[in-house]
Amino acid sequence: MVISTVLVANRGEIACRIARTCGELGIRTVAVHSDADANALHARAADEAVRLVGAAPADTYLRGDLIVKAALAAGADAVHPGYGFLSENAGFARAVRDAGLVWIGPPPEAIEAMASKTRAKELLGIAPLREVTEADLPVLVKAAAGGGGRGMRVVRSLAGLDAELAAARAEAASAFGDGEVFVEPYVEGGRHVEVQVLADTHGTVWALGTRDCSLQRRHQKVIEEAPAPGLTGELTAELHTLAVRAARAVGYTGAGTVEFLVAGDRAHFLEMNTRLQVEHPVTEAVFGLDLVAEQIRVAEGHALDNDPPPARGHAVEARLYAEDPAHDWAPQTGRLHRLAVPGGIRLDTGFTDGDDIGVHYDPMIAKAVAHAPTRAEAVRKLASALERAAIHGPVTNRDLLVRSLRHPEFTDGRMDTGFYDRHLTALTEPAPDPRAPLAAALADAHGRSRFGGWRNLPSQPQVKRYAVAGEEREARYRHTRDGLAVDGARVVHADAGLVVLEADGVRRRFGVSRYGDRVYVNGTALTALPRFPEPAAQHTPGSLLAPMPGTVVRVAEGLAVGAFVQAGEPLLWLEAMKMQHRITAPATGTVSALHAVTGQQVEPGTLLAVVQPG
Repeated sequence: MVISTVLVANRGEIACRIARTCGELGIRTVAVHSDADANALHARAADEAVRLVGAAPADTYLRGDLIVKAALAAGADAVHPGYGFLSENAGFARAVRDAGLVWIGPPPEAIEAMASKTRAKELLGIAPLREVTEADLPVLVKAAAGGGGRGMRVVRSLAGLDAELAAARAEAASAFGDGEVFVEPYVEGGRHVEVQVLADTHGTVWALGTRDCSLQRRHQKVIEEAPAPGLTGELTAELHTLAVRAARAVGYTGAGTVEFLVAGDRAHFLEMNTRLQVEHPVTEAVFGLDLVAEQIRVAEGHALDNDPPPARGHAVEARLYAEDPAHDWAPQTGRLHRLAVPGGIRLDTGFTDGDDIGVHYDPMIAKAVAHAPTRAEAVRKLASALERAAIHGPVTNRDLLVRSLRHPEFTDGRMDTGFYDRHLTALTEPAPDPRAPLAAALADAHGRSRFGGWRNLPSQPQVKRYAVAGEEREARYRHTRDGLAVDGARVVHADAGLVVLEADGVRRRFGVSRYGDRVYVNGTALTALPRFPEPAAQHTPGSLLAPMPGTVVRVAEGLAVGAFVQAGEPLLWLEAMKMQHRITAPATGTVSALHAVTGQQVEPGTLLAVVQPG
């Protein structure tokens, strides 16, 4: 058959990517969007769009019945699920087929066999832990359905197991509509390595190399690359064999990923993802393929060649998140004023300048991918592009990505899944450009220097104050008959968008952008402070403030005014961007105020509770 119109049952960058590929193939696309995504890029990128009433995933992108109805109403003849949401939901796949539509994915039976990690392990003869003892620790609690690190917890003590199981179940149910979890051994110091498979309906299965996805936060991947560095030929062949075996075992068709934990020269099967992965672009770059196009061709019944194309070079991908790695990876929201990355790399994104990043969905802004003949060149190329990118808006993990790509453990290929456990503090140390406040002040002052700012009499320097990386900095300059002047450097040029300074014979350029009181100088973000600051809001010692916008989804059992709590004890749980975040007691003491209630929507700084120390 020939597919003419595809409904994309997803959002964000993957929906934009599918729309782009379909356009290149001459296929029309229909987007679905929640009310929160009414003006989202993916809704604009498609030929048509259908509204899903509501904002929460459970009311919109997880409603398979509404999506099938939208496909039929728009005249689509196929549905592409992307990844996440319903992409590994066998019931949804059946509903699509029962409606007479083409499902661009594996058979529902294959999804059922592999999408549940417990059943996948049993199929391959690997049983999860049934009872956990001290000898089994540490263990990993995982959601049986879905992925992306949601519903996953490392447990290092039996005392904390029940609480982590409950939290994982709640998070998995919220993200995937399925609260089933299981427990397996947690391998310290292992590498996360996976194999991309692509299978047609004629019995051919390709193993498209390997990917290393070891750099993770909260068990969600941050930096991925292909091929996985440092693997022996024997181990690579073993991984390929196991991946093809897993695909054949369930009659798999389309694109999928088989994941392993590699420790030394041993590979431990983790799971099979019966969908496209976020990190698929690195495989595309190395093999010169468009995996979305291949998925569509497989769904149309085309046969793959006997062998995949040859691999060429190395590719590295970094996920740009709206989050603050220095503060427990807290997700961030707000207006994305500008997103511009230098040419020469691939940027997949669901955002454009002026879009708002909200609280309802994953905080990933974009994926940046570099491809080069060698690993060292690809890593250098990606780090340089990210460093020079203009990302103006909420706090992001951009600096962390650049430092991670340049860390010797990563450049030498010695990383493992514990990379951020060891290095996060050092990688998130603030390092703002010391000249950024001066450049910001000169850009702001250039107009006054053109309109009579100079005085014949000597005067005190002008002073401007900025908040930079949590600290207050001052910038001093003077108006002279020759223009703006500063100590220790010569002002070569200054206007609202560009400042050029020369010191010791070296010129440096500073791009300056301003949005209200927020100023961006190259890669440094500053906040212009008023000349006479208002008194800061005061909070009682022991106050628990919401660190992010979100929803209170749980209050600890028995928590009430007068309750005695221990320092570090979880008191509240906030859900933001599909992840749950624990709010713990700041000190041992008594709860003197409790304002948070389950279901409450909160903004950053909202007072949730007060713990009186002592």
